[in-house]
Amino acid sequence: MEVTTIIGIVLLVLGIILVGLEMHIPGFGICGIGGIISLGLGIVLTANTIEQGIMLAIGIVVIIAVMFTIFIISMNSNKIKSPIVLKDELKGETQYIGSDDLEYLIGREGECVTDLRPMGTARFDGVELSVKSMGGKHVVHGSRVRVIDIADNKIIVEKV
Repeated sequence: MEVTTIIGIVLLVLGIILVGLEMHIPGFGICGIGGIISLGLGIVLTANTIEQGIMLAIGIVVIIAVMFTIFIISMNSNKIKSPIVLKDELKGETQYIGSDDLEYLIGREGECVTDLRPMGTARFDGVELSVKSMGGKHVVHGSRVRVIDIADNKIIVEKV
């Protein structure tokens, strides 16, 4: 066996492995491009005639199609977690917190954890929340603030 044939076979095997890896990695990147280049070079180095090259290419396409079919079946069986599909779903009240859910804060007093310029963080009853100062005023951290309104899902505070 010639050295070029051995190198061609190694490139074919490497190309099939890289294409198989690409099926498990989201996006199209180094594995996919490297696999295609390796397969192309492997065919050129291994085949002695155009007919052999075509037959080799058809065989590789069949092998990759079988690998892809196995990959799709294994992803749909839920035995293997897909790196591509997000299966978690948010249910009930965890989906969205509306302005109505924050109404209980009106009148509460807290302390600024950061400067409000006009946005920042304040602590109310041990819970840190993102807040906005009334009128866009600057409020220094450590200042006492009171919640006066909830507008567009933002907690509006004023300095006490």
